[in-house]
Amino acid sequence: MSLDDKATKPHDRLAQALADDMAAMNDLIHERMKSEHAPRIPEITAHLVEAGGKRLRPMLTLASAHLCGYTGPYHIHLAATVEFIHTATLLHDDVVDESQQRRGRPTANLLWDNKSSVLVGDYLLARGFQLMTAPGSMRVINILADASAVIAEGEVLQLTAAQDLATGEDTYLQVIRGKTAALFSAATEVGAVLAGAPETQVRAMFDYGDALGIAFQMADDLLDYGGSSAAIGKNTGDDFRERKLTLPVIRAVAAADATERAFWSRVIEQGDQREGDLDHALELMHRHGALESTRKTALDWGAKARASLDIMPAGELRDMLADLADYVVARLK
Repeated sequence: MSLDDKATKPHDRLAQALADDMAAMNDLIHERMKSEHAPRIPEITAHLVEAGGKRLRPMLTLASAHLCGYTGPYHIHLAATVEFIHTATLLHDDVVDESQQRRGRPTANLLWDNKSSVLVGDYLLARGFQLMTAPGSMRVINILADASAVIAEGEVLQLTAAQDLATGEDTYLQVIRGKTAALFSAATEVGAVLAGAPETQVRAMFDYGDALGIAFQMADDLLDYGGSSAAIGKNTGDDFRERKLTLPVIRAVAAADATERAFWSRVIEQGDQREGDLDHALELMHRHGALESTRKTALDWGAKARASLDIMPAGELRDMLADLADYVVARLK
């Protein structure tokens, strides 16, 4: 079950509830992605922004602000900031990973070139930083600036830990907190801060975004070894081919005997992958329960996200956010 499955609709219901805000945010994004002197910027940005992404992260900012009682205009600016940061990281990630597909379409680096993708990503980050100053809140700026630094740090950590079988679960968690959860938690936290919510609610919204992001990324990492391309937005087995040490692999390696470890060393550390290796990797993961244990861990993080909302004001928005926490891991059930 993908996030786009219409059979269960917390994301769609959230989008409908926030329709006016989402429209205002989209208008602001289109206005700020323009460039008078470099037409390639809106070309590349539009290719990714208009590719049918779920806009989940900025939606979290809007929902968090409303849930905490905000009535001003600046949640639109912060939601656009979050989307620009996210889009910039996607452009950079596709260059680093040498990806050829994003959201079912050719990547910008494939259609244009790596230099253009990196520089347009930099431009979007700059636009995001311009937008985040609009509320005039230093705390908001600190949260989003810190998240941007953590995202970059997580990507570098993933790069340095890649292909190293000594990489453990603590490092993996740090990586996915950087590459995914940091922006989720910043998105929800700034909405609460902007609304002037009590510190207990600000912390609850941070915890919700953090746990939601971890569950979301763990689900994607697991589905890479058993989901459809439509469900995960990339080709099944991409992480294996890119030699990424995600949680299912880390747990299979931890349980491996000498022969199995030699296999993992060949395909991950040495990059010597042959026909049938992906199937054998899946067999080893099943043998040691690595896929099932990863599934359980992801579901636990989803439950933690839902529980974080218990102190928030009851109502439709809280219910939809709680359902969303179930939804991001529903693909694993």
